[in-house]
Amino acid sequence: MKKTLIVNANIVNEGKVFQGDVLIRDQYIETIGADLSSIQTNRVIDANGKYLFPGVIDDQVHFREPGLTHKATIHTESRAAVAGGVTSYMEMPNTAPPVFTQKLLEDKYAIASRDSIGNYSFFMGTSNDNLDEVLRTDAKKVCGLKIFMGSSTGNLLVDDPKTLENLFSQVPFLIATHCEDEATILKNTADFREKFGENMRVKFHPQIRTEEACYKSSSFAVDLAKKFGTRLHVLHISTAKEIPLFDNTLPLQNKRITAEACIHHLWFNDSDYDRLGTRIKWNPAIKTEADQKAILQGLVDNRIDVIATDHAPHTQEEKEHTYFKAPSGGPLVQHSLVAMLEFYRKGKISLDWIAQKMAHNPAILFQIHKRGFIREGYFADLVLVDLDSPWKVSKENILAKCGWSPFEGITFGSKVTHTFVSGHLAYNQGHFDDSSKGMRLEFDRD
Repeated sequence: MKKTLIVNANIVNEGKVFQGDVLIRDQYIETIGADLSSIQTNRVIDANGKYLFPGVIDDQVHFREPGLTHKATIHTESRAAVAGGVTSYMEMPNTAPPVFTQKLLEDKYAIASRDSIGNYSFFMGTSNDNLDEVLRTDAKKVCGLKIFMGSSTGNLLVDDPKTLENLFSQVPFLIATHCEDEATILKNTADFREKFGENMRVKFHPQIRTEEACYKSSSFAVDLAKKFGTRLHVLHISTAKEIPLFDNTLPLQNKRITAEACIHHLWFNDSDYDRLGTRIKWNPAIKTEADQKAILQGLVDNRIDVIATDHAPHTQEEKEHTYFKAPSGGPLVQHSLVAMLEFYRKGKISLDWIAQKMAHNPAILFQIHKRGFIREGYFADLVLVDLDSPWKVSKENILAKCGWSPFEGITFGSKVTHTFVSGHLAYNQGHFDDSSKGMRLEFDRD
């Protein structure tokens, strides 16, 4: 039986910041109290001056395994995640091969059970013809179903109206969607390619993947969900126009339709394309400063419920291709918490608000079993942060396998010092302990 005591922490949890101690016994939080220093333990961590957050739950990552392991692996990216305070992640099905069967889904779980130091879940994938496999998904052991209602690779694009109606009407658990209208994007792509050729500048990316493309698809998904009572979660909102699609009058646990914002849409805008080029080429595209500000306000107003990364690494060589050949996506999972803490430092958000959007709300929204909060009896997924420890992002300290980041050269004012995953001190001031692996997430669903 292992006991760890964290003393003198500023605990950020459930709308409050208060000083206290936390006793961890094996995998769980046993006691939260004002003075627990007399308890005999295996390890004591003095958190004086530091802030203790519930572990971040990232509901959208692409760790590339199997099939694309030259870009990333579950092992490398879970280490990057844990170093950034992300203790649990939900990974997407666009690997090679795509996750269209229950066997392929369980194959990924097998890899994670062996290699992941963070807790994990994997989305089941959809095509235009795998409904029977989708309906075999165990909703208590799988985070949800992912539908690409916009451009993707291979057979991952689901664009058949009848298939979408079948999915929205028959799937009894959470559906997460990538929403961009394919016809709009294809037309815009052809027009811009004809006008500028293969060497088109990346700054035109949001004029191809437009506000119209996003809104047309998102509003269609919301309409389907309302028609069939579907539990819908719309990923990576990128426009101001989409935000009114989502309700802010209901408590989160009563919402049937929810939304996510991503770090890159909060941090960057279209003025950054000239400086960063394809490094910030994402789908949906980073758009205007007005969109950027509206997304932050949508989070504050509770129309957007969670913050995630859409961590999607590619090699630097791949990203240096010309616009039409360079893939979309980039690495963010190591820097999501410290990036959001910069918004706190600028007075735009509060610490408890960060805990809400990055830990509490993902746990509520996905109905995750005993995670996302600092509560007695819950798994000890915990992150200690020093809010006054500046450091600069450089190639030497990037942990994603791809070895680059759109944040290179940025100095963050805060640093993650310790990360506990299910009670195990997996990351301690720059050092990893891989002796214990993460756990498969479970879900409290009927």
